[in-house]
Amino acid sequence: MSKNLVIVESPAKAKTIEKFLGKDYTVKSSFGHIRDLPKKGLNIDIANDFAPTYEISPDKKKTIAELRKLAKDADNVWLASDEDREGEAIAWHLAQALKLDIATTKRIVFHEITKTAIEAAIKSPRTVDVNLVNAQQARRILDRLVGYELSPVLWKKVRTGLSAGRVQSVAVRLIVERERDIRAFEAESTYKVTAEFDLGDGAVLKAELPDKITDIPGAQKFLEDCIGAGFSVKAIDQKPGSRSPGAPFTTSSLQQEAARRLGYGVKQTMTLAQRLYEAGHITYMRTDSTILSGLAIGAAKDYIIGNYGEQYHQVRQFKTKNSSAQEAHEAIRPTNFQALDKGEDSGQIKLYNLIWQRALASQMAPAQLERTELKVAITSRKETLVAKGEVLKFDGFLKVYGGGKDDTLLPPLNVGDELALQVMRATETFSRPPARYSEASLVKKLEELGIGRPSTYAPTISTVQTRGYVEKTDLEGKEREINELVLENSAVTSASTKVITGADRSKLVPTGIAEVTTDFLVKHFPTVVDYDFTARVEADFDKIADGKEHWTKSLAAFYKDFHPLVESSADISRQEVSQARLIGNDPKSGKPIYSRFGRYGPMLQRGEVEDEIKPDFAPLPAETTIDTITLDQALEMFKLPRTVGQTKEGVDIKANIGRFGPYIQIDKVYVSIKPLDPMSITLEESLQLYAEKLEKDANKYVAQFEKSGINIVNGPYGPYITDGKKNAKIPKETDPASIDEAQAKKMLAEAPAKKRFARKRPAKKA
Repeated sequence: MSKNLVIVESPAKAKTIEKFLGKDYTVKSSFGHIRDLPKKGLNIDIANDFAPTYEISPDKKKTIAELRKLAKDADNVWLASDEDREGEAIAWHLAQALKLDIATTKRIVFHEITKTAIEAAIKSPRTVDVNLVNAQQARRILDRLVGYELSPVLWKKVRTGLSAGRVQSVAVRLIVERERDIRAFEAESTYKVTAEFDLGDGAVLKAELPDKITDIPGAQKFLEDCIGAGFSVKAIDQKPGSRSPGAPFTTSSLQQEAARRLGYGVKQTMTLAQRLYEAGHITYMRTDSTILSGLAIGAAKDYIIGNYGEQYHQVRQFKTKNSSAQEAHEAIRPTNFQALDKGEDSGQIKLYNLIWQRALASQMAPAQLERTELKVAITSRKETLVAKGEVLKFDGFLKVYGGGKDDTLLPPLNVGDELALQVMRATETFSRPPARYSEASLVKKLEELGIGRPSTYAPTISTVQTRGYVEKTDLEGKEREINELVLENSAVTSASTKVITGADRSKLVPTGIAEVTTDFLVKHFPTVVDYDFTARVEADFDKIADGKEHWTKSLAAFYKDFHPLVESSADISRQEVSQARLIGNDPKSGKPIYSRFGRYGPMLQRGEVEDEIKPDFAPLPAETTIDTITLDQALEMFKLPRTVGQTKEGVDIKANIGRFGPYIQIDKVYVSIKPLDPMSITLEESLQLYAEKLEKDANKYVAQFEKSGINIVNGPYGPYITDGKKNAKIPKETDPASIDEAQAKKMLAEAPAKKRFARKRPAKKA
């Protein structure tokens, strides 16, 4: 038996570390957290200083039994979980579960999994930092209090299955408020003036008016004034410039840059980074520090000078902007600058290269530029046109990161040179609304506000999507008419073109239920979703971690204000929560018509809930909200379903809007018609979509065995066998058409059963 037992969180990390330690060390994994608050019940004794009741997770009992046996036989136990609050808490829980004395049990930490770092950690162990543990406990308990007490309020007042959280609810609020800013935004039209001058021999000088013109009459006058005007070079200004590299990555900047350059989601980035760290390729990936160690700076210098030359090197140490940065003491960087293209798959390799490039570039010389600005005078106007050029004189850090833009060379001209106007255009442009959040830009905003910490960003963004508050979607954009005036051959002409504006990819859009929930929380639980308050809570956690505040005092201050709000919420009516707005009365029945939020989002209601005859419902038309829809628009929606016509067999075709958007129904067949409008879709369009649906369904089944009810189906991820209750994959090497009924039965019987996830109900309070 080994004299030393080293316990880490993950098997991959254990495997890497084991390579660096001798035969006297056994390295085992706890597979993450081994103790937590039980899932059922509050398990926090509020009256007794918020004392928590922890239990060993059911799936970790076997792991703990093995670790207890190994710990009993070892001379030394080394707790080697990550050096952040989560890692410190894991070490503390391990000590409790294994009955180790935290005052003497060795705790080792390191920022990279390399032989040098591991050996250095072994030489300088410490004990578990109880302040860091208490900071993590305070976060966990506060989040449990909010979730346990506030989520049931949402179930009663808004919708079953919702959840609230100190960080997630603030993130949803940000997205909702941004969406409302976009809806309220009114685009303003201006005109951008550009000109092209013929210099002969195919050379052209392009220039533009620095300030936009506010309206079309002003643009028209400007172009007309330029008819027959003289143009000449008024001034040429050349200035040297430079561009400096950015700091090496923190968690949030890595998430943002991986999204921008590689198209990775936040969760994907963190998963790949975790694997790279555990394999020993990069330093710890949860950090808000931009500092590099002296060893790393020296290694980067050796690589830069050896591969690019002395002129490309410049030592830099970036100061961390966040004063509370303490999750790790170094930025994310490669553990070995000489190692290229590390990772087990293309995703890891791309992310590793991004980290390598950014860290190396931070120690490289600035790029040197020469910027030229040329001003063009107009004899008939006081304004001047401007042409700009930029030439890269020395690439510096751009050699490895960022890339340089193509040089913009201006033709060789002198002050006083006359210019011949070839064409001048005044093109209509529209101001843009605030941009919707992407996962990466939401992380940036949360970080700016001081909400959450590196370890919370990815799970928060994942949670708000899985809970149905936010959808990550591609936006199709809208068609807009753009006016353009053109001065050519001494005449001004006008034209218009249609362009698509507002199209975007992978943006976070709030659902209707997000808006209802946010409004409810802002009105009745303002502290929970207050940006400053949430940031102050994070600051309190930092004070606890530094030993400057007691964790129970921080919780007591929060709970004193929070719990009375929960108690008073019993008097809030569901009608108020649904934000029902009376639009008017149905002229035929006299019944009131409301726009309101329902279970699946905004909707229309005709009649009162208390009436003997139940009210009927209709969806909101596209491009309207519960606040903007008119009575006439609402009355049209109650005409749905609309009979479009009939099939050649005489079956009615009905158009309607459902939970998942507009559709047509033919007997029992439903066909999505998105983005067509059910109020205007034609019979011809309906029949075409119906035919396409039938053809798709006909190709759906490879074989159908009516007697047994078993089908072989072409699914989105390949062919499979199903009886409606259980599915069986078909191996790639097997032709689905060759499978008979007996083989299909056998394959279904041998397939693993579906995992069932029971909805967990909250424990009743005593």
